[in-house]
Amino acid sequence: MELAYYSDYAVRLVNTEEPARNKDALTSVDAVRELFGANAQAARRATDADVTRFRAVRARLRAVFEAADGGDETLAVDLLNSLLLEFPVSPQISGHNIRDEDGKPDWHMHLTDHPSNATAGYAAIAAMGLAFHLTSYGVDRLGLCEAAPCRNAYLDTSTNRSRRYCSDRCATRANVAAYRARKRLETERAAETGRSADTAQPATPRTER
Repeated sequence: MELAYYSDYAVRLVNTEEPARNKDALTSVDAVRELFGANAQAARRATDADVTRFRAVRARLRAVFEAADGGDETLAVDLLNSLLLEFPVSPQISGHNIRDEDGKPDWHMHLTDHPSNATAGYAAIAAMGLAFHLTSYGVDRLGLCEAAPCRNAYLDTSTNRSRRYCSDRCATRANVAAYRARKRLETERAAETGRSADTAQPATPRTER
């Protein structure tokens, strides 16, 4: 398993909140547990106290994306390094999957946390995964959706670094809005041109009788 896979932990947590819409899905311990996905053992460690702690980590992870999206690479790295120092992990070789008929393990790397609570464990893996993604693909591959007011976080894995939206839905919505804005501008320009032509038209002389 590629270690950059764990960066999705960061995206999932950041996107539990939509600040521009004043929406927050992280309101209960059940919501915290859902973030762990298939990692049921880690999810069971979550308590009500983790709701507040998760929100604090979420704000710090969003700050990393905001710095990267704003082009401040040094700030993004500094913010992420502070998370890595506070929430350390250890790499571990795992082979729980079977590779071939001989039963040889499919050895691969996992991240093992040393949590004092569920938040520490999640934050450690999310920060390390994001760090691997950043160093593998570049700081500019961390972005925030341009389809206002969304601003969800995303990781750009496109070959030409062209991603600008968190989802196809937001991309479509932004394209439709841009098209309507262009048509509106064209209509306004046409109307303005028509009014200018009418103003420039010489008055028709009156016929004398």
